[in-house]
Amino acid sequence: MKKIYKFAAMLMMPAALLTAAGCTDLDENLYDQVASQNYYNTKSDVVRAVFRPFEHAYYTIQSRQVLNEETADQLITPTREDWWDDGGRWARLHRHKWITTNGEAQSQYNLGFQGIGQTNLVIEDLDKLQASKFGFTESEFNNLKAQNRVLRAWFYLTLLDEFRNIPFTVSYYDQSKNTLEQVEPRKIYDFIESELKESLPMLTKKTALGGNQNLEGQWTQAGAAALLVRLYLNAKVYIGEDHFADCEKVAQDILDGKYGTYKVADRWDAAFDWNNETCDEVIFAFPGAAGYSHWHYKGDTYWWSVPSKASEWLHDKKNKEGDHNLKYSCSPSYRPDGTKYNFELGMPVSRFKDYPSDVRLKFYKNLGDSKREGMFIYGKIAYTDENDNKTKYLKDHNGKYTLDLRDAVGKFGGTDGDKWLATSESRLEDGDDNSGWQFVKYPLYADGDKGQLEADYCEIRLPEVIYSLAECKLRDGNTEEAARLLNSVRKRNYPSSDWKTVLYAPEGSAKLDMKEMLNEWGREFFAEGRRRIDLIRFGKFLDAWWDKEADADDHTLIFPFHPDILGANKHLKQNPGY
Repeated sequence: MKKIYKFAAMLMMPAALLTAAGCTDLDENLYDQVASQNYYNTKSDVVRAVFRPFEHAYYTIQSRQVLNEETADQLITPTREDWWDDGGRWARLHRHKWITTNGEAQSQYNLGFQGIGQTNLVIEDLDKLQASKFGFTESEFNNLKAQNRVLRAWFYLTLLDEFRNIPFTVSYYDQSKNTLEQVEPRKIYDFIESELKESLPMLTKKTALGGNQNLEGQWTQAGAAALLVRLYLNAKVYIGEDHFADCEKVAQDILDGKYGTYKVADRWDAAFDWNNETCDEVIFAFPGAAGYSHWHYKGDTYWWSVPSKASEWLHDKKNKEGDHNLKYSCSPSYRPDGTKYNFELGMPVSRFKDYPSDVRLKFYKNLGDSKREGMFIYGKIAYTDENDNKTKYLKDHNGKYTLDLRDAVGKFGGTDGDKWLATSESRLEDGDDNSGWQFVKYPLYADGDKGQLEADYCEIRLPEVIYSLAECKLRDGNTEEAARLLNSVRKRNYPSSDWKTVLYAPEGSAKLDMKEMLNEWGREFFAEGRRRIDLIRFGKFLDAWWDKEADADDHTLIFPFHPDILGANKHLKQNPGY
């Protein structure tokens, strides 16, 4: 297992302790034993208190992934014969027909405000403590105090993005400072901005190459600045004001090294690999490890984006994560009769194939010694049987037919991949195990491999800053500068012999416009839990794509409040349109 660093260790509590803490129990007070005047006795007590809310934040990425990818155009969960219908739950998300009892939205709201409550407590407790009493310098103590202020801003940014109209709470001890009713989105926006700006100078700056190392899991100056980039990039969505110039300024400062030393990796997968604490592309990550927390290796994130029997192929049966499952697939490019769709949105495999030499298009393969290649899974999947050492092929979840995954949704069963069905009709309800390419974003290494489940979850990486700056340049009419910025990342995905055709002009011959900018966001940040907001910012979230008609109005740009949430707080009003 990788080294567990001094502060980051507090983020990765053993699974048994997490269960005891009740992270999934929305009614339990996670601080029932911490909120005591007698708790802070040692330096370690302070550090543990500061970083406990980070574990909670890490856990929330699962429901966020569902809300931001299932409702967008790239990922789908089709019915797999007798699996994955779930009363139409996933179809409703995909088609923007969700209902107020949507469980993922309820989880995100509850988890978000639980996190804010936790951070409020720590912020107020630390304000009562003296650095010298616990052996901290003033700068060390200010850095610790800033950690929860930035994390609270991160929680608020997520809630603003998803619900827009939310209450405002800043105190654990003094409820008069909080509101039970919703406040204007502008108040939340201004609070996020001010908290990040005020906290940023107190944070540590990464001053050398070699990855975050012992800074992994802590907010740094670049991490806080990158959250400002996110806020400003989407300001028009959140508060109806254009703040692209502010976004451009902060993004350029990050690239210029004002907030630390970072560098784009020479491999697309370096930021997701088992030792990504050494990757200079990573700005902020939640530390993960096999014996500790690793929420991105759970079902609603990346454990269920491969075939159900994938352990026979990957040889990862002994890691106690349970069976894989085929929840997520790519939205199809082809009808079940083999003819191609012509949707502007969705069709992610085709968007990758616009540049066919893309190394990410390679079939996913573990190369041994904690190395991999490729990102997608398609066609037949051969493996060596551990019992008889013979080559076999993965079968569907019922074991009836050999898998032959294709970029289409239909009841293909045992039909060979080079043959198609007679019908052109295709819906989420028409799928089976062969419907849709699948993918591996974070590596799924075999049992006994030192890198198995060791990847940290990369929340912010340098290409996000670069792409945000490029989009601002493009919106301002500076297409060549936008192209140069994107090419600085994109070139690692293609052999240098193809750069003349795959890079954007004038460095190559590929054309960059706003449509292509959105496509490129989709390629670089495929399945990273942000597709929904990118579509909204580009004015495309309400449009039609595969198995989704155009929305009748814009109420689906934000999510509804679950009846239980409204019942618990009579001051809340349901979001418009629900």
